[in-house]
Formats: sequence, structure tokens, C-alpha cells
Amino acid sequence: MAGIGFEIRKLLRKESYTGLLQAYAYAGIISSGPWVLSIIGILVIGLMSAAVVVPNVLITQFQVSVTYLMVTSLIFTGAVQLAFTRYIADRLFEKKDDLVLPNFNGVLLAIMASGGVLALLAVVFMFPQQSDIYRVLMVAGFVELCGIWVATIFLSGMKLYKEIVQLFALGYAITVVSAYVLRPLGMEGLLFGFVLGHFVLFTGMILMTLRDYPSSRFISFDFARRGAMFPTLIATGLIYNLGIWADKLLFWFNADTSHAVIGPLRASVIYDMPIFLAYLAIIPGMAVFLVRIETDFVEYYTKFYDAVREGGSLDYIEQMRDEMVFTIRQGIYEIIKIQSMAVLVVFVAGPTLLDFLGISQLYLSLLYVDVVAASLQVVLLGLLNIFFYLDKRAEVLLLTTLFLVLNVAFTSMTLLAGAPFYGYGFALSLLATVLVTMLILDGKLQRLEYETFMLQ
Repeated sequence: MAGIGFEIRKLLRKESYTGLLQAYAYAGIISSGPWVLSIIGILVIGLMSAAVVVPNVLITQFQVSVTYLMVTSLIFTGAVQLAFTRYIADRLFEKKDDLVLPNFNGVLLAIMASGGVLALLAVVFMFPQQSDIYRVLMVAGFVELCGIWVATIFLSGMKLYKEIVQLFALGYAITVVSAYVLRPLGMEGLLFGFVLGHFVLFTGMILMTLRDYPSSRFISFDFARRGAMFPTLIATGLIYNLGIWADKLLFWFNADTSHAVIGPLRASVIYDMPIFLAYLAIIPGMAVFLVRIETDFVEYYTKFYDAVREGGSLDYIEQMRDEMVFTIRQGIYEIIKIQSMAVLVVFVAGPTLLDFLGISQLYLSLLYVDVVAASLQVVLLGLLNIFFYLDKRAEVLLLTTLFLVLNVAFTSMTLLAGAPFYGYGFALSLLATVLVTMLILDGKLQRLEYETFMLQ
């Protein structure tokens, strides 16, 4: 495992508090950097435009338009994100590096072309009252984001974390500057800045792929052949993204909890801001997750399967299995411990934070529930990642489907129950899924040697 694992181990070898802090800070930036940069960039654009764009409703329309672009593009590309990354990883394991670039170009063409057609149909029939410029920019933004999500997952799978963060920083810097210059043009000016910055970001990702994976062929569709990609990973990627956004979509399209913003797009004032603030609190847990997975766990995971392939003794194989189990338990424990501290900080600082942002204290109870839910999401992500390392694709599909069904069911119940119960649907669905995941993982680890040798 190259890339971030080597960097983190290098920092941890210093055996000092400074090295430890550097390792976790590095992991936090790598794991959450692109996401935090995108959110901050959109918020900064809104703040800078408040004094120029009149009326302020145009800023809200811009931010909601961008949010829907991100959500729909993530869900649309979910079907290929995991499956294509696994396809490329298998080709690299087979030393067929020359297949990477042509198939990457092929999947980008397929996703962006089909996404462009769907986006064009959507803006023609669903946004008849909006300007032609707005509709063209929405199509361009959707197509760009589809390409960016596929490229981001692909490059993350190749362990190019640092380069991804640098590209996102450059892309969103250009987005903010462009939007600042064009803000007198209103919402279309802000949206053009968004599209321009993401064009630079996407171009950088393409150039990085061309640099690292040269090939004599330009495009190929080998990934689309029957059996080339795992159907379970295709379904998992789609269902996981639907599960993450299911509660937000239900709040957006419930008449009692949302309002129309532009065209068919709606937003939920009561739900959106608390969940956004809650997600900022998961950065420490993401850092711990990345450090533990890419250092301790990967070390014993690699030794275990090397011993299996190369004929290691049973005692050694069992010893490496035990070390894997120990590091998994320690890693999950540390994620829970760090996220518990983050939750306590939000509980204490919540009232002050809401006052600083000019948000009503009525949102405080929902903020508390959402920060617990977001922390549970980090734990679930860590557990699912272990299943992916163990190649338990069917189990991951089952668990993500459970999460989606529970999130839809529980959130629907809380919408019927009323405002005091908002947010509990998302939290309870994650809690139930985490508990089931832990139970299944414990059983898989106990039978790891048997399944490794006997079920191949």
C-alpha cells in the first residue's frame, strides 16, 4: 500500500508528540480536504456576494443549485465508482498498467455522455422559466462533476491523495476568484465561476492520469464486457450514495419541512444547516480512521495474505489474523473515542456556534442529534472498509441496503411524528446498521482462515 501509508508511517517513526500530531493532521487534510474545501468555497462565494447580488435570494438559489448538482452527480456516478476502481486495481495487480488509461477514458466518456443527455432533458422540461444561460451552466456543471467524482474515486484508489487535495485547492481557489469577479452578473455569474473552477479541477485530474498511466491506446471499453466489473460493487456504490442522501431528499421534498427555491429544487431550512455543521465535526474521526487503516491494519493484513499465498505456517497465519483483529478493534475504539470527544465539544460549544452564525437556538437539539449521527457514519465507513479489504462484497451490499431501507423508513416516521423527532431517523438507521455490521464482522473474522482457504 503506497502513498499516504508511507507518509504517515514516516511521521509516526519520529516517536514524538509532534510526529503524532503531524500524522493525524496530514490524515485529516487528506481524508476530508476535498470535501471541506468544496463546502467552504461555496459558503465563501455566498458571503462575498451578499453585498453585490440583489436580492439575496439569488445567493440561495445559487447554493441550492450547486447542492443539487453535487447530490445528483454523486448518485448518478455511484454505480461505477467502486466497481471501476476495483476493475483498475485488478488490472494493476495483473501488471497490465497499459489498460488503465484507455479504460479510464472509456468510463469517463460513457458517464459524461449519458449524464449530459439526462441533464439536458432535465433542464429543458424541468426548468422552463429559467434563463438559457442558467440551463447551459447547470448541464455543464453536472457533466463536470460526474467526471470529477469518477476521477476522484479512481485517483484515491491509486493512493494519489495529496495530489487530489492540491487539485481541489486550486480548483476551488479559481472558483471563488471567478465568482467574486463575476458576481455583479447575478446568479449566472456565480454559477459560471463554479463551472470554470471545476473545469480546471477536472482538467488537472485528466493530466495527472495521462502522466502516471501512459498507454499506446487512447480509449477502450473493456470494463463494460460481461463479468469485467462486479455487479455487487455496482449496486453497492449506487445504494450507499442513495442511503447517505435519503433523509436529506425526504426533508427537501416534504411540504412541511421545505420551501421552493428555483424551478423544482427545494431546500429545508430546518434540516440543512444543522446537518452541515454536524458533518464538520467528523474530521477528527476521519483522520483516525485513515491513520489506523493505512498503518496498523494494512501491515498485518498484508502479512496475513502474503503468508497464505507463500505457504506460511499455520501458527504464523493465525498470529497475523489475531493481530489483524486486534488492530481492527483498536481502530474502531479510537474512532469512537475521538468522535465522542468531538460530540462533547459540539454539545458544549453548540449554543455559542449557533449565535456566531446567526442561527436560532431552536436548531440546537437537531444539531446534537445530527452530530451523533455523523459520528456513527464515520464508524460505519471504517467497518465497511474492513469488509472491502476482506473482499466481502455481498456483505457490504447487504449492509448498505439495510442502511438505505432503515434511513427511508425511520426518517419517514420522524417526519410524521413532528419537529421534536427530526434527525432521529438518520441517527437510528446508522446505529442499527453499525451494530449489525459489527456482529457480522466479528463472525467473519472468527472464520477468516476457513473462508480464506476453503471458499476459494
